[in-house]
Amino acid sequence: MPARIKKGDQVIAISGKDKGKSGTVLEVRPSESRAIVEGLNIIKRHTKPRPPAEPGGVIEKPAPIHLSNLALVDPETKKPTRVRIETVDGKRVRVAARSGKRID
Repeated sequence: MPARIKKGDQVIAISGKDKGKSGTVLEVRPSESRAIVEGLNIIKRHTKPRPPAEPGGVIEKPAPIHLSNLALVDPETKKPTRVRIETVDGKRVRVAARSGKRID
């Protein structure tokens, strides 16, 4: 199964509490079928102070979100799109199904 969503991609949430919000993928966990996206699925963690680096208190951070709830943002139309895999010069490249533009 080729990677449809990769680190650094611009994605949009298509379902869930953050539906319609977009962000950049910070990390992908293929074994769990989840990704961590900047600004999506924010949770609050109550942490103890860990000197000298971390202060204690309530910290907000993004939690993993299932890949089925994410769609890649089309580079041309800025709308959600599916991803198609095409072979160009013997290499597999990702292409936005909506506009046909190559995704780098």
